[in-house]
Amino acid sequence: MSKKIAIIGGGNLGAAIADGLIQSRFSRAADISITRRSVAPLQRFSAQGCQVHSDNRKAVRESEVILLAVKPYNYASIIKEIKTVLNPKKHVLVSVITGIWIEQLQAAIGKPVPVIRAMPNTAIAIQQSMTCLAHADANEKQLNYIRELFDVLGRTVMIDEKLMDAATVLGACGTAFAMRYIRANIQGGIEIGFDAATATLIAAQTIKGAADLLLQKGTHPEQEIDKVTTPKGCTIAGLNEMEHQGFSSSLIRGLVASYNKIQAD
Repeated sequence: MSKKIAIIGGGNLGAAIADGLIQSRFSRAADISITRRSVAPLQRFSAQGCQVHSDNRKAVRESEVILLAVKPYNYASIIKEIKTVLNPKKHVLVSVITGIWIEQLQAAIGKPVPVIRAMPNTAIAIQQSMTCLAHADANEKQLNYIRELFDVLGRTVMIDEKLMDAATVLGACGTAFAMRYIRANIQGGIEIGFDAATATLIAAQTIKGAADLLLQKGTHPEQEIDKVTTPKGCTIAGLNEMEHQGFSSSLIRGLVASYNKIQAD
């Protein structure tokens, strides 16, 4: 049964979640409320039938699932604003706020509202997100509903909350890392003779196919690499040159640098 959902914070991620919920038909547009201080960028949602306004308390009162998609520095003031209308018997709060722990949210709320922390990525707008979930005090029914919600927007995995910062780097920052890799492929493709549009198509579809091989077949990357590396071939020559230039090392160091940045903030 569809629940009424309030998305508090209609920025890039909040809007992406709304897009995904509507496109997947998990929720009716009329069951979604989206709030933002300036609602002008959300008019396309209003045209589809969503409730669009800047009254966070109204959105919470009229909903059952509260999705917090605000900036980390705004979460305390938002919780202070809505906590008087949060009802432990009615609401479940889902936070997609980077770096804010469940314990912090619970302390700010001051009442036993179930809290689920989620880390999706922007591919949620096309229902291809990787979303990591952690929770506190949610019952099985609530947890199953939230998993179903994010499952229609991609794939989900339950993790220990202590790994949520790592999940942010691998699954959310990872989108940017993958895009930079694809961009480099495109640039290389242009250098060896393709026009930009054709290089983009070949690079993007090749990466998509490679990812699907792992997801659908459950194989290890090295197994798939072995299938295309023939003795004295062009693939192994390219791979070895990339490794000589620090390809894997630079990726790993980039992931660790992002993780250390989150830990330090």
